[in-house]
This record gives sequence, C-alpha cells and structure tokens, in this order.
Amino acid sequence: MIRRFHHTIHNRLFLLFLVGMLGLLLIVSAVYYKNTTDQFQNKIGDISSKSISQTVGLFDLLLEGYDGLSKSITGNLDLQRLLRDNGETNPAVAFINERTITNMLGAIYFSRDDLVGIHVITSKDKIYSYQRYMNVIDPDYRTADWLQEVRKSGGEMVWLGVQKQSLLDRTEKRSVFSFGRPIYDVYNNRAVGIVLIEVLPEPILSALSNLSLSPNSKTYVIAESGRMMASNTGETDYPEALQRFSHNGYGRSPVVEKGPEEFTVASRPAMADWTVVSVTPNKDLNVELNETKKYFLIVLSVLVLLAVALATFVSRTISNPLKKLIRQMRQVEQGNFHGTLNVNSYEEINSVANSFNHMVHRMDQLIERVKLSSMSEKSAQLQALQSQVNPHFLYNTLDMIYWMLDEQEDERLGNVVLSLSRMFQYSSRWEEGARVTLREEIEQIQHYLTIIGYRLEGRLDTQIDVDPVWLDVCLPKMTLQPIIENAVKYGLEPVNRRGLIRVSAKVNGPRLEIVIEDDGAGMELSTLERLRSSLQPMDADLSLSEEPEGQSLAPVRRGIGLQNLHRRLELMFGEGYGLSVDSKLGEGTVVTVTMPLPPLGGKALADFNRG
Repeated sequence: MIRRFHHTIHNRLFLLFLVGMLGLLLIVSAVYYKNTTDQFQNKIGDISSKSISQTVGLFDLLLEGYDGLSKSITGNLDLQRLLRDNGETNPAVAFINERTITNMLGAIYFSRDDLVGIHVITSKDKIYSYQRYMNVIDPDYRTADWLQEVRKSGGEMVWLGVQKQSLLDRTEKRSVFSFGRPIYDVYNNRAVGIVLIEVLPEPILSALSNLSLSPNSKTYVIAESGRMMASNTGETDYPEALQRFSHNGYGRSPVVEKGPEEFTVASRPAMADWTVVSVTPNKDLNVELNETKKYFLIVLSVLVLLAVALATFVSRTISNPLKKLIRQMRQVEQGNFHGTLNVNSYEEINSVANSFNHMVHRMDQLIERVKLSSMSEKSAQLQALQSQVNPHFLYNTLDMIYWMLDEQEDERLGNVVLSLSRMFQYSSRWEEGARVTLREEIEQIQHYLTIIGYRLEGRLDTQIDVDPVWLDVCLPKMTLQPIIENAVKYGLEPVNRRGLIRVSAKVNGPRLEIVIEDDGAGMELSTLERLRSSLQPMDADLSLSEEPEGQSLAPVRRGIGLQNLHRRLELMFGEGYGLSVDSKLGEGTVVTVTMPLPPLGGKALADFNRG
C-alpha cells in the first residue's frame, strides 16, 4: 500500500514539493522572523487600503450589472403594457399574456448563469415567476417588509441583501442575493408592479473574501439604514461598535483604523449606500514576517535552483514514456495495429499505456469484425438471390395461378399459392444492410406458417402476441423466418402430435426481447451448448457445416443460419445484442432476439403502460 502511494505522479510530486518547500520556508522564517516586524506594520495599511478599494470597485461592477439587469425588465415597454392590461377577462387572451410575460422573463433568466429566480408582482398581487423548478409562493408575502419597501421606492433600486433563502419562493432553500425595484408605466407614470430578482450570492461573498487578512477576519456590508446586507460569517447582525459606519457619512476613500485589539478598514461603493467593513484581530496579523528584501535574491535563487532540479527530474520521468507512446501512435496512424507499447513508469502513465494497448487491440478486433460481418451480409444476400429464380416472374406467375384456382373455388390450394407468392415477393426486395419493421417480419412468417400449416395437416398452432407499440421497430431482414423454420423442421415435425409456435415481445430493462418458442422435440444439453458456443461474439471459427446431425442448427436456406443472423444483429445493434437459445429435450426450444429498447412517443408510451 505504501509503495502504491509513492508510485503515483500526484502523490510523489506532492511529497517532494511539500517536504522541500516547507523545509526551506521554515528555515527562512526562523532566520528572518525578527527582521520583518517593522516593514509589515508599515505596509499592512497600504495593502488593506488597496484590497478594500479593489473590493469596492468589484462591488460597483456587480451592482451596476444587477442594476442594468433590473432596468432591462422594468424598461420593457411590452412588459409594461401587459402588466397595465393585467385585468384582461378573456381567458385565452389572459393565458397568452401570461405566457408572453413568462417568455420575456425566461429570455432574461437564461441570459445569465447566476440567476436563481425572477419574480414580477403586479399592483393587483398577480405573480409571474421564472426559475428552474416549480415554486411555492410564500402565502404571507403581501405583508412582508421587503415588498412594502420596494413598492415605496420612487423607482430606485432597493438592495435587500443576502438572504438565507428566497424571499418569495418557499422551495428555494439556497442562499440568495435579492434586490428589486418598481415597474412604472411610462405613459401615465403609474406603478404597475415590482420586480424581485434573486441571484447566487457567491460573487458578493467572494468579493468579501478578498478583504480577509486572516482566517479570523470578519467582513460586513452595512447599509445606511443599519441593515446588514452581507457577511462572510453567515451572521444576521453585526457588532454594535460598527454601527458608526452605517451613518457617519464615510466617503469612498478607504478608512483604516488600528485599534488596540482589532485592525479595521472601511470604504463605500458608488452604486449603493453601503459601507464595506473588514475587522481582523491584531493577534492574527503576524507583524514579524516581512523584511526579506536584502535576502530575497538568495532565497529566490535557492527556490529557482530547486524548481529547476525538480522540473528536470519530473519532466524526464514523464516525457520518456510519453515519447514511446507517441512513436507507437504514429505506427497506428500508418495502419500497424499489431504493436504493443511497453513502459514502466508512474501508475498513471502505465494506465495510459495499458489503455492505449487495449484501444489498439480493440480497433483491430472491430476492423476484423466489420470485415466478417460484411462478408456474412454479402453471403446472406447471395444465398437469398440464388434462391430466387427470377422472383418477380415467379410471384407474378403464382398470383396468376392463385386467381385461376380462385375461379375454380379451390380455396385451400389458392391460399398456399398466395402465401408462397407473398414470400417470393418479400424475399425479392433484398438490399445492402436491409432493414424492415417487425410488422413486415410478422406478415412474412404468417405466410410461411400458412404453407406449413397445410403441410402438417393441421398439427400446427400459432400464436402471435406482440403489442402493437413494437410493430414499427426496425430489425434486419429475414430475422424471424430462419428461427421459425428451425422450430418447425427440428422441433415440431419430428414429434407425432399437435404443436404450438408462439411469437411474443417483452421489455427487459433497456432491452426489447422478441421471443420465439415451441413445444417440440427440444435438444440435448450437449447440442445446446454447441449452439450457444457458436453464437459467441464474432466466433468465426465455427462454420455452419459443423452443426450436429439430427439437431442441425442451420435453417432451410443455407447461409442465413442462426450464427449468421446473430452476427447481423450484432453489426446492427452492437455487442450484447443478438440471439440467445434455451431448450429442454422433449419440452421445446425458446429463441430470444435481443435488441435495444426503441424510444416511444408520449401517446405510444401511455398506451403501452396502460396495457
């Protein structure tokens, strides 16, 4: 476990830099500790003044952005008109107006990433909100102080500060920074509502964190009214000693106060009647750490030399294996997929090398798989074409014979001829990578079963139990017929009794399974195992000619066997899909075609769930 810890890039670099830099810093701090006290005291005020000036400037930028955001809503003439006509009694028009207002708010909402919610409250207490989730409005909002304060404003922005949760939405439990202003109708200068905007407080709190001179520093934003707008402590009140900053008329210039126990710095932003105050205990301001000017070059030289040595060591231990990886990648670019990258370096680089080897090996397998699948598909097409002696002529001729038999009222033979004609017609439409729907496949096997039913003299029962919602899914052509042919020839014909073939479809997690089962002869366990072995992914070593006698795995049409069908399904849907077989001697056989569950539309899904 210890060796594994030291053998990772992250942990080794961490230990090297931690031990080296901490050792140097401790030595330098001990040597120069007493020589740094005076300079630190003289500069701490300058640093604090610059820090709070930057923070106040950042507040001005933030508040200016929030002010512009609110004006883009209150100054929208269409919004003013819709709020002015808020009393619309026609339900359709009222719905359109409400949707229009919501869309306006939504456009603004999605223009910024920091918005939590936008709420417009009309003068008649109608609320329009836009946020990511359903909201629950505070039932007591009409009597809330913040609402009265915003409504009493003469159009100016009302900063409500950082709140522990939304002022209006009871479901929003996150902290928010809230502000609002009235919405005036520009035509009659009458208030038609207010807008309440709530944003994430992180920019405000992040700006406050810039004022922290130590972990124990406390920063506050105090309004002129005495309200605390924000704090890095999470407190709702500030110390009484700081109340003087809320009404003393401090200008924008930073004010620095060095008390006996605390160091205080304050300033005011231009965009709001706020005072930003930072209080740091004097004991945290280590005043003995800053006269290093005369020794700076020595310390810097040592650190530079150390950094160079560490960088050289790290770069060599990392770059050499990566160079090997690049050379091997160039070999792959030239088409050489048979090389192997061998490196012995950090665990992360070894993992990259192993992943690269696995990727190259996988690419080689996929290329071979595509070749084999393409050959199987071509073979299937060739065999299908060979079995069609001018299929168009044949099924046209069979149609003619059917009508002649129909005139002679030989319905039984006419049905056989018509089914055979439809089978020829279906098989003649064979294209590259042909896909058909489950509906077409079921129609095809029904024609086949019609012919087989007459041949077995009524000893065959069929049952098609497929929900209509799955009839339009796509699958390779000639998927069901080879399985049905095997079920008839090797399952039902050998038994001297009435048999049943059942076709059904069911959902199994993210998969759709089409099940073809019969109650025929079944097969022995050894035969079943050989069949399952032949259906392993891309098992090209097993040929169709090796199928066991008496339980042949190939269907009537050689070349469109179960193994070939399994590969075609893998090619269309990927590994993990295809055929699976289960059988018991004397009880029957079940063949399952597994494919990805297709997406369903709303109505189709509702119909399927009701079913």
